[in-house]
Amino acid sequence: MLLRMSTLLLRTLREDPADAEVPSHRLLVRAGYIRRAAPGGYTWLPLGTLVLDRVAEIVRAELAAIGDQEVRFPALLPREPYEASGRWTEYGADIFRLRDRRGAEYLLAPTHEEMFTLLVKDLFGSYRDFPVALFQIQTKFRDEARPRAGLLRGREFLMKDAYSFDLDAAGLRAAYDRHRGAYRRIFDRLGLRYTAVAATSGAMGDSASEEFLAEAAAGEDTFVGCSGCDYAANTEAVVTPAPPAGDPAARPPAEAHDTPETPTIGTLVALANERGLGGRADWTAADTLKNVVLTVARPGAETPELLVVGVPGDREVDLKRVEAALAPAAVAMFDDFVARPDLVRGYIGPQILAKLDIRYLVDPRVVPGTAWLTGANEPGRHAVNVVCGRDFVPDGTIEAAEVRAGDPCPACGTGELTIRRGIEIGHIFQLGSRYTDVFDLSALGPEGQAIRVLMGCYGIGVSRAVAAVAEQHHDERGLAWPAEVAPCDVHVVPAGKGEQVTAAAGLAERLAARGLRVLLDDRPGVSAGVKFTDAELIGVPRAVVVGRRFAEGYVELRERATGERVDVRVEEVVERLAG
Repeated sequence: MLLRMSTLLLRTLREDPADAEVPSHRLLVRAGYIRRAAPGGYTWLPLGTLVLDRVAEIVRAELAAIGDQEVRFPALLPREPYEASGRWTEYGADIFRLRDRRGAEYLLAPTHEEMFTLLVKDLFGSYRDFPVALFQIQTKFRDEARPRAGLLRGREFLMKDAYSFDLDAAGLRAAYDRHRGAYRRIFDRLGLRYTAVAATSGAMGDSASEEFLAEAAAGEDTFVGCSGCDYAANTEAVVTPAPPAGDPAARPPAEAHDTPETPTIGTLVALANERGLGGRADWTAADTLKNVVLTVARPGAETPELLVVGVPGDREVDLKRVEAALAPAAVAMFDDFVARPDLVRGYIGPQILAKLDIRYLVDPRVVPGTAWLTGANEPGRHAVNVVCGRDFVPDGTIEAAEVRAGDPCPACGTGELTIRRGIEIGHIFQLGSRYTDVFDLSALGPEGQAIRVLMGCYGIGVSRAVAAVAEQHHDERGLAWPAEVAPCDVHVVPAGKGEQVTAAAGLAERLAARGLRVLLDDRPGVSAGVKFTDAELIGVPRAVVVGRRFAEGYVELRERATGERVDVRVEEVVERLAG
C-alpha cells in the first residue's frame, strides 16, 4: 500500500481545536485522523480509518483464535425485546428512540444482549448445539448528555460485543477465562498499559465483572491498586471492610447539645472538643455521622424517592458509587429543603428517618454498637452517643463514601490503596441467566430435560481504544503509534527538491512492493520543515528522510517513539525495513 500525501484526504492543523480537552482529541484532529461531524460524532478520515481498521482486525483475529464466530446485527432495533428485558425503561434518556412511518417504536442500539439471545434461541435448541460464542464489531449509540473528550465520550462509537452461551457454570467460567486471556493479548498487541480491575455490572448484567482500564490522566474512571497484593478494582466496586459489631446497650444514652455556628464538620468537631461533649476531648471527623439527602429516580417511576445516606464525617459521598449501587436508578443531591421542613438542613440525624418513612442506608463502617456525633434534627443542635442498633436501625448498607489513597486493602487487609485514573477499554461479565430467563432460552438435554443456558458478555470499545492508544503514545510533537496499529509502517520524506523527490518516490514504491504500508510526502511546494513537523505529528513509527547525505548514497532512518536517528545506505534501507 502506498499513500501519497499530494492526493491524500489530509489536512494537518498547527493549532489545537477549540473544543479539545484531552491529548487524543487534540492530536487526532490536528494530525488529520478525524473531524468533528456533530456533537459526539466524528468522521474518520483515511488515516484514521486505517488505524480503526487495524484495531478492529486485531480484535477480530484474537476472538477468532478462541473460537468466536462473527455476526452482525442491525443498529436500528425494535422496541419489543428491550421492553421484555426492562431496558427500554431502564436506559431512560440514554438511548435514542424513534418511530417509523407506521408508528412502530425503535431504538438505536446501545448494546445487543437481547438480540444475541434471540438469535441463539431461534437457531439452537439441543444440548449438542452448545457451547457457542458469537461476536460483532458494530456502531453503537448512546445519547450522552454532554459529549466530550473526542472519541472517549461520544454519542456514536464502534464497539465489539461478544457473548458466550454455555450449559453450566463451569462452561461459563471457562468461556470467561478464554475471553479474559484474549483481551490481554489484544491490549498487549495494541501497545496499551492497562490494568484489569474488579467492577460492577450496572445495567448490563448481574454477576462477576471486570474492567480493563488503560492508564491515562484523561481517564474518567478512577481505580485502586494495593501496595501489598495484586488487588485492583474500580472505585465503584471497592468493598469497605466493616468493623466488628458491638453491644448497643453498653453505650451511654444519647444526649442533645446546643452547637451553634457549626456549619461544617470541622467546626462541629472543634466545638465538641472545646466543650468536652460526651465527656470527650478527642473527637475527630471520623466520629461524626454525616447524613446526606439524595433523590433516586427509578426508571418508569413518576416521582423520585428520597433517600438519606449516612457516612462517616471525614468522607464525602461519591455519587458515582451510589449510582453503581442503585443502578439503573439516577441519583442526585436533594436541595429543596423548603418543601421538607421536617428535614433540618445541616442538622439531620438518623433518629427520625423511620418515622418520616425515608429509607436510610449507611456506610459499612456504621455497624450495631457504634456511637456517633450527629444531627439532633433541630436547628443548631447535635447529639452525642447516637448508637446504631439502639437509636436508629438502618434499612441497609451502601458503598457510598469516597475511596481515598491510604485506605486499607479489602483483600489482604495489610496493604494500602493507591488511586489511579484510567480509560475503560474493555468490560467482561458473567451474565448467567439474566437474559436467557427473560427470553426462555433453554437447551433440550440428553434425557429430554430443559437446561437453562448461561451467558457471558465481553465488550471492547474499538474506537475508544484508538483514543486510548493515542493518550498513551504521544509527546509534545505529536502522535507516536505502536507498529501494530499505525496507519502506515514507513513515512518517506524528501527533504529537498529534484533528484531527492524522485529518489523518495522510487524508494516508497520499492518498500510498498515488499508489502510495507508506506506514506510518501510528495506535496509540491512544501518546505522540509513543514514536512518534518507533519511527520512527527502524524506519528508513523519509522520515517525515511531523503536529505543532505543522499548524494553520498545515504538516507536517514528515524524512529518516532525513541527519536533515534541513523544514516543507512540507500541500497540497504529496503532490506532493513522489510526484512
